[in-house]
Amino acid sequence: MSTFITVLEGTGDGPRLAVKDLIDVAGVATTAGSKVVAEDAHPAQADAPCMAGARAAGARVVGKANLVELAFGGSGINPHYGTPVNPLDPRLVPGGSSSGSAVAVASGDADVAYGSDSGGSIRTPAACCGVCGLKTTFGRIPLEGVWPLAPSLDTVGPMATDVAGLVLGMQLLEPGFEAAEAPESIGRVASSCDPLIGAAVTRALVAAGLHAEEVYLPDWAQAWDAGDKLLVSEAARSNGFLFDRLDDLDPAVSTRLVRGAQLPTTTWLPPTR
Repeated sequence: MSTFITVLEGTGDGPRLAVKDLIDVAGVATTAGSKVVAEDAHPAQADAPCMAGARAAGARVVGKANLVELAFGGSGINPHYGTPVNPLDPRLVPGGSSSGSAVAVASGDADVAYGSDSGGSIRTPAACCGVCGLKTTFGRIPLEGVWPLAPSLDTVGPMATDVAGLVLGMQLLEPGFEAAEAPESIGRVASSCDPLIGAAVTRALVAAGLHAEEVYLPDWAQAWDAGDKLLVSEAARSNGFLFDRLDDLDPAVSTRLVRGAQLPTTTWLPPTR
């Protein structure tokens, strides 16, 4: 079953929760979607701290969700554990890296899923699978016990079929969370996207009763380039111990790791937060 790397029975009478296999769940090995990592992985001795709220709420963990190997890619493809099937169209990729998390909620296998997002890894599969995903503010959700990709960018956030599910997911991640009142207007970054996509976004905004104001970001291209270099550079260093096993990794992932290792770290590391 490609949606999950590990299927769990789970206990509790709360919502069904799928957990991306970057996040430690007590008694289960964390594989990061990698057969190489799995070779030496041992069952986690404790939950990652971000699991505390879900446990307190009686959430039933139904499985460790599949992902792009090491969470390092946007397609959702995993040659080791299989690629989760996009429920909208099995001919299409599910998006990544939180592919299994998106498919779990889209297919009804979970009420809420936890994913991680460093450069789109929640938002991309949510869009590809027709569900909702939230990239939380950096530093809001604790990352101890979460396999690192790019520590300056990594976040953990919820995925669900609708916004109400995201609110529930945030309440599990951050007990006491309350959603703010909906704004009357939002900023929409001006872009040259496909007209069909632009029209679909406009229809969704109108249906939600939101007025969108165009926002222009003149330095967007430079910011994107710098963020990309930071992400791949940190990813290479987070997973540096795998460089003697590059031939055993997904070729797309190993290529990105090599590229990241070739970048001058001091050029792209941000100031200490």
